[in-house]
Amino acid sequence: MDLRLKSFEEYKSAYKSSVENPDAFWDGIAKQFKWIKPYDKVCEWDFRKPDVKWFVGGKVNITENALDVHLQERPDQTAILWEPNEVNEPALEISYKELYHKVCRFANALKKQGIQKGDRVVLYMPMVPELAIACLACARIGAIHSVVFAGFSAKAMADRINDASAKMVITADELRRGDKRLNIKEIVDTALEECASVERVIVYQSKGEKHNWHEGRDLSWDEAEEGCSDDCAAEPMDSEDMLFILYTSGSTGKPKGVVHTHGGYMVYATYSFQNVFQYEPGDIYWCTADIGWITGHSYIVYGPLISGATTMMFEGIPSYPDPGRFWKVCEKHKVNQFYTAPTAIRALMGCGNEFVEGYDLSSLKVLGTVGEPINEEAWEWYHKMVGKENCPIVDTWWQTETGGIMISGLGDHSPQKPTFAGYPLPGIQPVIKNDKGETIEENGFEGLLCIQHPWPSVIRTTYGNHERCKQVYFSAFDNCYFTGDGAKRDENGMYRIIGRVDDVINVSGHRFGTAEIEDAINQHPEVIESAVVGFPHEVKGQGIYAFVIGSSNIHEEGLEKAVRAIVEEMIGKIARPDHIQIVDGLPKTRSGKIMRRILRKIVANEADQLGDTSTLLDPEVVDKLIDGVKT
Repeated sequence: MDLRLKSFEEYKSAYKSSVENPDAFWDGIAKQFKWIKPYDKVCEWDFRKPDVKWFVGGKVNITENALDVHLQERPDQTAILWEPNEVNEPALEISYKELYHKVCRFANALKKQGIQKGDRVVLYMPMVPELAIACLACARIGAIHSVVFAGFSAKAMADRINDASAKMVITADELRRGDKRLNIKEIVDTALEECASVERVIVYQSKGEKHNWHEGRDLSWDEAEEGCSDDCAAEPMDSEDMLFILYTSGSTGKPKGVVHTHGGYMVYATYSFQNVFQYEPGDIYWCTADIGWITGHSYIVYGPLISGATTMMFEGIPSYPDPGRFWKVCEKHKVNQFYTAPTAIRALMGCGNEFVEGYDLSSLKVLGTVGEPINEEAWEWYHKMVGKENCPIVDTWWQTETGGIMISGLGDHSPQKPTFAGYPLPGIQPVIKNDKGETIEENGFEGLLCIQHPWPSVIRTTYGNHERCKQVYFSAFDNCYFTGDGAKRDENGMYRIIGRVDDVINVSGHRFGTAEIEDAINQHPEVIESAVVGFPHEVKGQGIYAFVIGSSNIHEEGLEKAVRAIVEEMIGKIARPDHIQIVDGLPKTRSGKIMRRILRKIVANEADQLGDTSTLLDPEVVDKLIDGVKT
């Protein structure tokens, strides 16, 4: 199945067709997939409700398209190429035939433990092949997987387990990340003290040891698979049946469970993968993300495997054992497409060119970035030092909620411009709105990025709370999906993403709602009030800055330490504030609303642009904050 557009002219023609007749366009794409029962209608939608259905009436199982269809053409081709954390350990190659049998065997193990169609299964695992196998096994039998990044705390995991009412957790005894070792089974045990719905825990044992074993609840991976067949028929799923729930932070409240479905997600993840990366048979494709994030779902597991690609999984980190690890792996496996985050690029750029110059990177054909807009300096370094000025850079813009890449170059078929994501993929209809909801037709003006027509992998709901989905994504503008991002178009219609316009901080490509972090901080008994904002960070893009009002019972240094500790406990290390400023007061309106706009200006060293602060409840607070700022 080759869905690739072969030139920019072909892209323009396809885009025109996709806008003029979306149903006919997507029908032509979808018919190239394996359906158990053909669909009756391409799309039904109403963004006002919101209610979106794709490939209505169709029956499908995404794993048949990721596994079964390849058994005739490429059974012995490597499906997953696993590079371990340690340099001296051998890589592991799993063929499509082997992957099929591993998935089927574990799918049967899940059924043996009582997991059925519609049950929710939470995965909290390191970047080992078993994580991908577990995702596919869930999908095979119609269970709904929800991967929690194995860097979140026990409390954060418990919140997600309880929201999904998960019946099972799949984890491992150990996580290896660089020179660190973490017993993640202990974190699961702590989380499950608050989770009544979980009946079984399956533990992948890399070390073969059983620690803190809960008899009757805990089961090793090998024990679970004992006696299970390595063939398992795929469960017929309605196109709109849930495939997975992935939790993402928003501007208010707890993380929300974004729901994606079998049919539409399958079609769009595959179409976007093939076109953005221009994958060709025989290529080695490497996305460095963790499967705990949407990038890993769409562009390590589903998109590449459905396309019959060789997809690489990496257990380690880019700086271990030294900052040349990425390039060593690219040389070792002759990687053709390389997809990583601007944060990693900036960090490696800061380590010096000597860590990249010694490696043969001539196999690279396409370089990609994901998670946040890439700044021009990092783009130029990536282009020259890694791509040797021979590789296009696809600066991809998309979200957990979109399911797949929305705006990007298409390999070397599209014009490139540093800091600009590029053009929308066929089927994607972006518009830029002003604050009044009016569409800005002219190029060169900044506004709010919206999408005015559905695409197959659009979010269907937030799990258990459809009203929240409506309020967050579909209520700001009539009959439009609001991305929460600002954007502008250049004179040629290329899109540049400016960044978040709501109270969401993008840290190294990972989104955190300020309310979520404030809620954690405010739970400390010595904290009276807090306000969290993002600030410009030269490596992470945005850092986390917390203003905290504490009681007189604790000294400043102790309070800072306590704040970091409680954020780590409630969310995870990745959400710890970079800077904590202990303050006597916060800038508030006379009605008591904290003016985070002012705080953002202060931490961005733009205090000269605050405007009139005389109407604040206590204007003098602002001067004190400016004097104490830590950036």
